[in-house]
Amino acid sequence: MKPMTRLGVGIGWRPEIADAVERLPDLDWVEVVAENACPGHLHPGLLRLRERGVHVVPHGVSLGLGAADRPDAEKLAALAERAVALGAPLVTEHIAFVRTTSPALEAGHLLPVPRTRDALAVLCENVRIAQDALPVPLALENIAALFAWPGEELTEAQFLTELVERTGVRLLIDVANLHTNRVNRGEDPATVLDGIPLEALAYVHVAGGVERDGVWHDTHAHPVPPVVLDVLAQLRERVDPPGVLLERDDDFPPEVELAGELERIRAVAGAAPTGRRPGRTGTAAGPDAAPGAGTARDNARDTADPDTRATAPDEAPDTGAARTRLGLGQAALLSALVAGTPVPEGFDRQRIRVQARALAAKRASVVAKVAPELPELLGGPAAYRTAFLAYARQRPMTAGYRRDALDFAEHLLIQDLPADPAARRRLTTWWRDRAGARPTHPIVRWARALVGRAA
Repeated sequence: MKPMTRLGVGIGWRPEIADAVERLPDLDWVEVVAENACPGHLHPGLLRLRERGVHVVPHGVSLGLGAADRPDAEKLAALAERAVALGAPLVTEHIAFVRTTSPALEAGHLLPVPRTRDALAVLCENVRIAQDALPVPLALENIAALFAWPGEELTEAQFLTELVERTGVRLLIDVANLHTNRVNRGEDPATVLDGIPLEALAYVHVAGGVERDGVWHDTHAHPVPPVVLDVLAQLRERVDPPGVLLERDDDFPPEVELAGELERIRAVAGAAPTGRRPGRTGTAAGPDAAPGAGTARDNARDTADPDTRATAPDEAPDTGAARTRLGLGQAALLSALVAGTPVPEGFDRQRIRVQARALAAKRASVVAKVAPELPELLGGPAAYRTAFLAYARQRPMTAGYRRDALDFAEHLLIQDLPADPAARRRLTTWWRDRAGARPTHPIVRWARALVGRAA
């Protein structure tokens, strides 16, 4: 593998902290949520960072490369456009699925794929499709999960290793997610780090979270705890990562606290590695390693022709049947999470209930962000949240959050809510201004038909 661009230490760029990010000392690079960057209308803060020579990397969250369906061509084109607009050295996404098409359901969140041969074959094909559509290298992130799939055939390390060997994709290792999966799924971060091809490492994520009732929630809204920095230190013992990035998505602290967190991360990332990888022979084949470093298997992988890797003997060339089986499993799981259908056999029902509540709460929070007028129109955050969660139990999300906000308002109006006539008129005006010429929702037509028959 060719050496990756040396990125250094950076932070996730968010509009809420744009000014603070510009003032951070010794900032090497930033990562921006790809879906929030608009080519041709980039935030002035991002433009100023680029003018200073700060690398900007787009980080996608909606592609769903782990889904049974092939990647959406329009989403891939949009990600490629952002890479060009930002002058990015690479783009990143997740090993996850976020939606199903039959039935049409949206999770609004990154969900784990089963570590099975079917899922791996589908993921590899999807990754190759994405690589062909992107102008720069692609790196994929390991995700945090509240639950595990039943009947998994591979460990996390085996799954990631085979993914790299078959596709040549880079890895974005999130050490906070490794800690999350230690708490939630009993997976040892050191075992994962010992088993994955760290020569494929593009960069590292570090983030905070919180533990409640024995479950670790990867919130990105809390300070980075010592246990996560310990996992970063374990990774640093094995390899010199090309880049390390602090993620913070909510409850942003004062600027001095952000700077302090970056300094703590920089101190750990700057420690000298031992070069040893327990459980494997040789030294870590990092991006600055001497030619020939690493195991024989590592070197064979690095020099293999990409076409040879893509048609490895143990990989079925036709993934059609695998896509069908994977799609059925993902649809059953997502339906249980967002539509209240029975939990599929083999899953931890308590964990699925926890995940379902977390998805509904996140959905309510994000809709309130994309449509901040709604809490005000409904009498405040508490009244809005109560109304939205009641709606979410009946109506799973089938498109994006903006569509969800409109459907929620429409749902209330059909029921003659809010009860206050003035508030209802304001909500009606708000909905009409945004719904435009959209055809009347089927539920509205059904309700009108009932009214007509009653008359």
